[in-house]
Amino acid sequence: MSITHPYRRTCRQFKDGQYFEGGRWEYLVHPKFAQSPEHYVRAFLLIQKDLQELLDYIEPADKNSECYSYRIHALLMRVCVEVEANCKAILQENGYVKSTDMNMSDYRKIETTHRLSSYQIKIPLWSGIKNLRSPFSGWKSGGSLPWYQAYNATKHDRRVEFEMATFDSLIEAVCGLLVVLSSQFGTEDFSSGPTLLAIAGPGGGMDNAIGGYFQIRFPTDWPEIDRYDFDWHKLEHDPDPFQLIDYAATA
Repeated sequence: MSITHPYRRTCRQFKDGQYFEGGRWEYLVHPKFAQSPEHYVRAFLLIQKDLQELLDYIEPADKNSECYSYRIHALLMRVCVEVEANCKAILQENGYVKSTDMNMSDYRKIETTHRLSSYQIKIPLWSGIKNLRSPFSGWKSGGSLPWYQAYNATKHDRRVEFEMATFDSLIEAVCGLLVVLSSQFGTEDFSSGPTLLAIAGPGGGMDNAIGGYFQIRFPTDWPEIDRYDFDWHKLEHDPDPFQLIDYAATA
């Protein structure tokens, strides 16, 4: 049995293996799908712009992975704050309530519902073997996220942990933010121009990601029982065509 109504802030593969083909992507832009999605996309686009400016001074290459600086640190902080903001929005808009502040143990629940570890991001013009990133791969095996640990360590004790804010951690974090965004909105950027969503086929090819700089491979390993199976044109006129994920029941 497949999913007959889309979940809020959740982009998934359909039963036939496709994501956006045939206009089925239109649920992503329904006003009840997400609150102010353009707010989150715009923040990413500004980060991407600042990263591209940084690349005028640091060549995107394996050899530069361990370099660090105040500018790298500052951008790493911004990126991870955005990761947290997106994760919190996914949880809250699906009805998840917690009496204390949310933390990584809460955000990890999204791995099960959005399959973050199965996304891959390709970095253009990269010299070396690190041009293909899976920033949430650690979660697939129950491990941690080194780039988020670097953020957390340098946030709380920059004097001692400053060297952890490396170029490699920043690149992983930016790719992580792009994965979280894409797992909600596909390749939709909510601009005022015409919508041109990529068609991610069952072959798992790379598509242009939000912002047009990176390329992305969407997960092709969704279990059939967890795939979408609805005709959006039959649902779109419902008062509320979306359902909520029960995160309280998610390990």
